[in-house]
Amino acid sequence: MAAITPTHSTATRRKVGHRMTHSGKPGQAASSRLAGPRAVRGAILVVLFSLLALQETTAHDPGLSSLTICPSPNGLEATLTLAVRDAAQLAELDDDRDGRVTKAEFAHGRSQLEAVVAAKLIVATDGKLAKPAFIRSRLDENNNVEVNLNFHTAVVSSLEIQSKLIASLPTGHRQYLQVQGFTGKSITEGLLSAAADRATARITGTNPSVAAGETISSFADFLALGVKHILTGYDHLLFLLGLLVVARGFASSLKIITGFTIAHSFTLALATFGLAQIPSRIVEPLIAASIVYVGVENLLRGDIPKARRLVTFGFGLIHGFGFASVLRETGIASRSGGIVLPLFSFNVGVELGQIMVAAVALPIIWKLRTSPVFIARWAPACSAAVVLLGSFWFADRIWAN
Repeated sequence: MAAITPTHSTATRRKVGHRMTHSGKPGQAASSRLAGPRAVRGAILVVLFSLLALQETTAHDPGLSSLTICPSPNGLEATLTLAVRDAAQLAELDDDRDGRVTKAEFAHGRSQLEAVVAAKLIVATDGKLAKPAFIRSRLDENNNVEVNLNFHTAVVSSLEIQSKLIASLPTGHRQYLQVQGFTGKSITEGLLSAAADRATARITGTNPSVAAGETISSFADFLALGVKHILTGYDHLLFLLGLLVVARGFASSLKIITGFTIAHSFTLALATFGLAQIPSRIVEPLIAASIVYVGVENLLRGDIPKARRLVTFGFGLIHGFGFASVLRETGIASRSGGIVLPLFSFNVGVELGQIMVAAVALPIIWKLRTSPVFIARWAPACSAAVVLLGSFWFADRIWAN
């Protein structure tokens, strides 16, 4: 499938900055009669420009929604995700008009929303209009609305999409469009607007060898994603190093890593299959809190605690929900080709990343622990650094939420 080509070019924004300059002639004294009014006028101009900047920063965000389309065994699946305040522009969802949409209010107005989406989301295959055979919507924990549509049609050679929904949303709204293949891998993508709400995609055909190639590519992609996430996930790495800095040998280190692996694999699977969900605004601060706890425990006890395996397992459950957020960002929930293989390969990638880090860090830690100076001074210093960094992340994530 070739890349989607919007029929109109996407508008770009330009930010214009304002600079006030004033000059004076040295040696020329102002009269006392004019000095007062000039100072007042200058103060008024400063206040006006400050209010202008404030108005620009508090202006209503036009918003960004997403539309993902992927093939299914019976045709096509489309997933529209948008903020609840934007969904309220399409249908009456806020019954009491208090600015907040409750689950009860959403349940009352969801049929109207689904009807609007079905009417204004145009999908055609080979020039034939496709009608959704099934549509459902939900309000998630992050106050986003997700609308799923199933089109029972066979994609033969071309796909045409038009999102008339954008015209009903605030001016400047953009919609990120992504078309996926049978493995869930992104084939093409584009950014739609009210002025350019159409896109087309060419279907080059599929065969078993292509599908097999996509499966291999998908496994490798998710494996690499898992490795990359653990190597760049500094909070997860700091938590792991905080656990290992007091480990005295291979056996204790293996027990710690194994407990952490089992725990996060369990919650990663639960979250990926939709059996358990915790909002990221709760998970991310908890991950930072787990780092602080481990560092403080190291400082207070000075050696590996007897209950360290239970602590590791408990916090590993929380970190698993953090890993799951990475998979959700890839659109894995809307995959028609299944999620077991991506889940497995991503988890294997995470474990490979952990093994790589442990293989480098553990020999150094074990060597350093043979020195009494390290045990007496540097190990506590490392734990103190863990506490400080974890505290910073905790405060930052609480403040950001």
